[in-house]
Amino acid sequence: MKYALVTGGSRGIGRAICVKLAQMGYAILINYINNTDEANLTLEQVRQAGQEGQLLRFDVSDNKQTKETLEAWIDSHPDDSVEVLVNNAGIRRDNILALMPEEDWSEVLDITLKGFFHTTRLLLPSMIRQKYGRVINMASVSGLRGMPGQSNYSAAKGGLIAATKALALEVARKRITVNAVAPGFIRTDMLEGLDEATLKKEIPANRLGTPEEVAELVGFLASPAAGYITGEVISINGGLYT
Repeated sequence: MKYALVTGGSRGIGRAICVKLAQMGYAILINYINNTDEANLTLEQVRQAGQEGQLLRFDVSDNKQTKETLEAWIDSHPDDSVEVLVNNAGIRRDNILALMPEEDWSEVLDITLKGFFHTTRLLLPSMIRQKYGRVINMASVSGLRGMPGQSNYSAAKGGLIAATKALALEVARKRITVNAVAPGFIRTDMLEGLDEATLKKEIPANRLGTPEEVAELVGFLASPAAGYITGEVISINGGLYT
């Protein structure tokens, strides 16, 4: 059986990606860390889409947790493989840099960048052996242009974009593609505390995006049809930044 692992898959964009990949025929590994109720709701939607799923609870920023959980899954599924990895886990801790606590800087970077490193490093060997795989990293418009009050988030997403480009060159000969998706303002709880009316004024399309629209892009990049696209950062932002 071919699996897709989505980190931070319990809600929002992660949930929409889980459902989309299930519709494409993948069994889904749903990573989450705290909200079991939301993770179970994602699992239910995956099953409604006609595929099996499994919850994997671990903190992607913690190497020990990630290694133990994924190695246990790999050992218990010798005939299966994770063909698609979506590094979606991430958090915001917005503040101007002069007032930012060190833990807010570290936590944002650790979840995005250490999370990418911990999960990808463990799953790449199987993709290399099979000479096929898809790694899709969820970046952000903040990683492309920067956002005031988000120096930590912009640094994390900008670093993820650079890692995407480098890794793509390492594994392209193995028929593994590595791409990043950079959403703009998407209607999820990540926008909590931001004024929607003000945001819309900045967006040429005059609306927020939906998680399902992002998931459609991820689904295409995960498909065989996208086999000649690698090392790219594809924006989905309603014209906010081009």
